[in-house]
Amino acid sequence: MSGSEPTMSGNQSLCTKFTLVAFSSLAELQPVLFVVFLIVYLFTLCGNLLIICLIWVTPFLHTPMYFFLVNLSILEMCYITSVVPQMLVHLLVETKTISVGGCAAQMYLFAILGLTECCLLAAMAYDRFVAICHPLHYTILMSPSVCLKLAAVSWITGVVVESAQITWIFTLPFCGTGEIQHFFCDVMPVVKLACVDTSHNEIVLFAISVIFIMGPCLLILCSYLCILGTILRIPSATGRRKGFSTCSSHILVVSLFYGTALFTYLQPKSAHNPDTDKTTALMYTVVTPALNPVIYTLRNKEVKEAIQRLAHRNPLKQVD
Repeated sequence: MSGSEPTMSGNQSLCTKFTLVAFSSLAELQPVLFVVFLIVYLFTLCGNLLIICLIWVTPFLHTPMYFFLVNLSILEMCYITSVVPQMLVHLLVETKTISVGGCAAQMYLFAILGLTECCLLAAMAYDRFVAICHPLHYTILMSPSVCLKLAAVSWITGVVVESAQITWIFTLPFCGTGEIQHFFCDVMPVVKLACVDTSHNEIVLFAISVIFIMGPCLLILCSYLCILGTILRIPSATGRRKGFSTCSSHILVVSLFYGTALFTYLQPKSAHNPDTDKTTALMYTVVTPALNPVIYTLRNKEVKEAIQRLAHRNPLKQVD
């Protein structure tokens, strides 16, 4: 949008900035919310950094599963950082504005990271499928080069698809009050501020969401249907329990992320409610990134073993 155009026909002024009004009705609780969200944010950063460092220094964790987990941890730190710092600032200041350019930058980051996570979770599901359904071919099918390609495709898909989509959105003219009924620049609340007919845009946005959110989701479902069939054919209860335990952490993360994302983005415009959208958005932007480190440490035997080894390592016993 050109900043040189001050007005439109019909005496409507073009927006040069937006106002985020998500928590304006909770003025007395904003200091409390600031402390809560700051603690969650710092916990998320520290938890994911711990996982990355732990995998980096632990040789027996240098496997495809943990390669993807490092990617997920990096992604989660960037994902929550694209939303929470700006939200924390707005909880402390009276004027909760953001420039159109700043809003676009936030939406670019958030959308790219969100779609990348969809694809990365599908790659992690494929890794579990190969490990359980084709264990004898695992080292070939999940070689380092294959893992790199799967991670690269996840990131490239997020960048290419969402860059095109968000660039398209910000070619629209925005006018009126410029109030966004959200705590960050999400797609639908911003599109609602356009002062032109956006019905065609919304159909395309919905189609893109269906293809690029449901596509990875269907791959994950197919992978786990095959995994379930393989595990149920294992004769021993111990073997079945071990098979389920290798997937439990990933299933929990997928359920948390997709449960809220599907509810938010795969419903028509008429079904969107600002209060409901804000609640579900808090789940996938703040709560889910914070829970992922907990899930992968408390429910993962190998990660817990690596933490115990580091905790009991005595530097004085190391050979010079």
